[in-house]
Amino acid sequence: MTDSLLQKQCKMLKLGSVSQTYNEIPFESREQFLTDLFAEELRNREKNRNRRRLKRAGFPQTKTLKEFSWDNIILPPQTTIEHLTELRFIDEKESLICMGGVGTGKTHLVIALGFKAVLSGKEVRFFQTVDLANRLLEKNAKGTLGSLIRDLESCDLLIVDELGFLPLPRHAAELLFQVIASCYERRSVAITTNLEFGQWNTVINDSRLTAALIDRLVHHGHVLAFTGESYRLRHALSQLHVPDDVGGAHPQQNTIYKNDPAQ
Repeated sequence: MTDSLLQKQCKMLKLGSVSQTYNEIPFESREQFLTDLFAEELRNREKNRNRRRLKRAGFPQTKTLKEFSWDNIILPPQTTIEHLTELRFIDEKESLICMGGVGTGKTHLVIALGFKAVLSGKEVRFFQTVDLANRLLEKNAKGTLGSLIRDLESCDLLIVDELGFLPLPRHAAELLFQVIASCYERRSVAITTNLEFGQWNTVINDSRLTAALIDRLVHHGHVLAFTGESYRLRHALSQLHVPDDVGGAHPQQNTIYKNDPAQ
């Protein structure tokens, strides 16, 4: 059998990787060979599914839980780290609100949870708040809002990042409310924000919508408080050094330290 014929047959049978991998499978028995060959095909299919799910998720970068520190994060009494990292909050269709200052790890956490969810076979969508609001307005103006809504409804976890950086136009706020409210008890929502709940109305500009949105999010939700200092600022300061020939007789002063009152 020629390679071209084998490739054609594999294509017709939708066994995409078999013609590329069969030569790499050791042969001990017919059953063993076929079992190992099909196992490799299944692994390749899962890799391809994960690749497609990651592309649909739209993460701006890759973050993992292994890189994440839970220091300086206050969890509600009923919330455990395991409940979040084992993705039980997604299975139970609960919301996650990460609240704290800029650079404290909120986006890192929701991306890492979303990344793990994708690799676990779940559908995830990631948006910055302003981008999602603009897309909703654009699709609504073109009469194609339904297709975007159906896509959002197909996911297990919707991540809305950076709520609070910019105020939203009234119609955009209304559309965003509809999207998040529709997730209530149907799918999980993870929101990051630098604002306390009492300040959300400065973004949504409608006290009624704001109250209704918060009510739905916290009913089956976990509110995490990120209390640490900015990781990005801390990292930038740690990289600041005065040249070696400037310090004179006191080289230990060449580095700017975290506890230096001059900072």
